[in-house]
Amino acid sequence: MITGSFPIAKLAHRETPFYYYDTRVLRETLAEVNTCASVFAHATVHYAVKACATSEILRIIAQAGLGADCVSGGEIQAAIEQGVTPDKIVFAGVAKTDREIRYALEQGIACFNVESQAEVEVIDRLAAEMGRVANVCLRINPNIDAHTHAKITTGMRENKFGIQMCDLEEAVRDVVQRQHIAFKGLHFHIGSQITDMQVFAVLAERINELVVRAEQIAPVQHINVGGGLGILYEHPNHFPIPDFRAYFDTYRRCLHVREDQTVHFELGRSIVAQCGNLMTRVLYVKKGVEKQFAIVDAGMTDLIRPALYGAFHRIENISNPDAEEQTYDIVGPICESSDVFVEGYRIAQVQRGDLLAIRSAGAYGEVMASRYNLRRLPGHWIE
Repeated sequence: MITGSFPIAKLAHRETPFYYYDTRVLRETLAEVNTCASVFAHATVHYAVKACATSEILRIIAQAGLGADCVSGGEIQAAIEQGVTPDKIVFAGVAKTDREIRYALEQGIACFNVESQAEVEVIDRLAAEMGRVANVCLRINPNIDAHTHAKITTGMRENKFGIQMCDLEEAVRDVVQRQHIAFKGLHFHIGSQITDMQVFAVLAERINELVVRAEQIAPVQHINVGGGLGILYEHPNHFPIPDFRAYFDTYRRCLHVREDQTVHFELGRSIVAQCGNLMTRVLYVKKGVEKQFAIVDAGMTDLIRPALYGAFHRIENISNPDAEEQTYDIVGPICESSDVFVEGYRIAQVQRGDLLAIRSAGAYGEVMASRYNLRRLPGHWIE
């Protein structure tokens, strides 16, 4: 078994559960993103803050020159506080409140990714009241199957996100006739944890068609393709950095981009997932009739993905990695039957006190933690 590089002497005596972030992995990932995105003459990568909003992580991402893709006023504030300039911030989400819209206008963010014509009306009214002009991209629902989990698919016809393709021309006409909104382009996002590059190729072809339709009414300056690039949860040690080269090359080959157009990307999981690990300690080993359970002190309150999606995370016994493997259900302390990290899992034999690393937990981990059962929120250690 190959284990990740963990400073076990530093981690062994820390109170669990907590998130351990390896900034070396993060910085190498960011360098690869910037290198691969350079295949476009004009491109901006916006980090999807919803994946992980830990302040130190956001600061490193901002220092690497990335912008921010935000879905709340709180995310906009956090991004700005950690060094992202407002002219690199885009604001998405189906239910932007008046307060959030006003805050975004005050900060002078780059663009609103608008999800409905009703939202256009509200932004126009609020911008007029403030004497501002809001830059807008229309989020179009391209009706493309991302071939991912149903709970993280966002681009199908019956998803709640975006404007339907059949309403594209009407939506563009509505925007361009408004005095306090500036039409900048089109925005798309079809889902998350996509590892098949053909899905992005199909999206690019659909975008090409929709840009032609939109430009019959107004110029499209910005093409925002969203994010969605997945990672290999099964092999964090062998593939710590996702295949950004194939991702960006797919769009370079398939997306029609003019010299005067800027391509925008919104990557989240693929940037932060592999640098983060949830560290947890074994409390008890319990024998069942046919199973044995490794009961740990982390639970679905600390990492909800397995309970919410049935998501898989590799788990390693870093206290005793060379022990003979045994099979366990690895479960947490929450009073819910769904509080299970993995069933029937082979891992180096565990005993009370062993420190386990739940890998690839940097995305949708700490940021989704809760205090259910009145548990403490997990801490974090950043190196």
